[in-house]
Amino acid sequence: MSDELFSTMAISASGMQAQGKRLRIVSENLANANSTAETPDGLPYRRQVVTFRNELDRELGVNRVSVDRVTLDDSEFQRRYDPAHPSADDEGYVLYPNVSTLVEVMDMREAQRSYEANMNVIQQSKSMMMSTIDLLRS
Repeated sequence: MSDELFSTMAISASGMQAQGKRLRIVSENLANANSTAETPDGLPYRRQVVTFRNELDRELGVNRVSVDRVTLDDSEFQRRYDPAHPSADDEGYVLYPNVSTLVEVMDMREAQRSYEANMNVIQQSKSMMMSTIDLLRS
């Protein structure tokens, strides 16, 4: 029984690590949501996206989740008319990052809830182990 509980805790811990990385990337996206290029020819910040994968832990015989890679979102940049901006092109348009704060906040909430769910599994597993130890003592 304890092997299954340790495996459950290992799976949940890997989920917490993956969601933590996702939260870091979402935070970077939000922090750069209004960053523009420094020159009219430059490009603004491009949104990053996290993808996950399952990987087999041969020692425990379970699948863990991990971050596969962090890729750049190839969607179009936002284009706003602001001829007074130092990064404006010849027509007066400025390129802004392809980051939607609404999407990023939703992504952050989802990652936060996944993180909390994994943390609750670890706490429940720990509680079950403590209960088992108490039963064996009495």
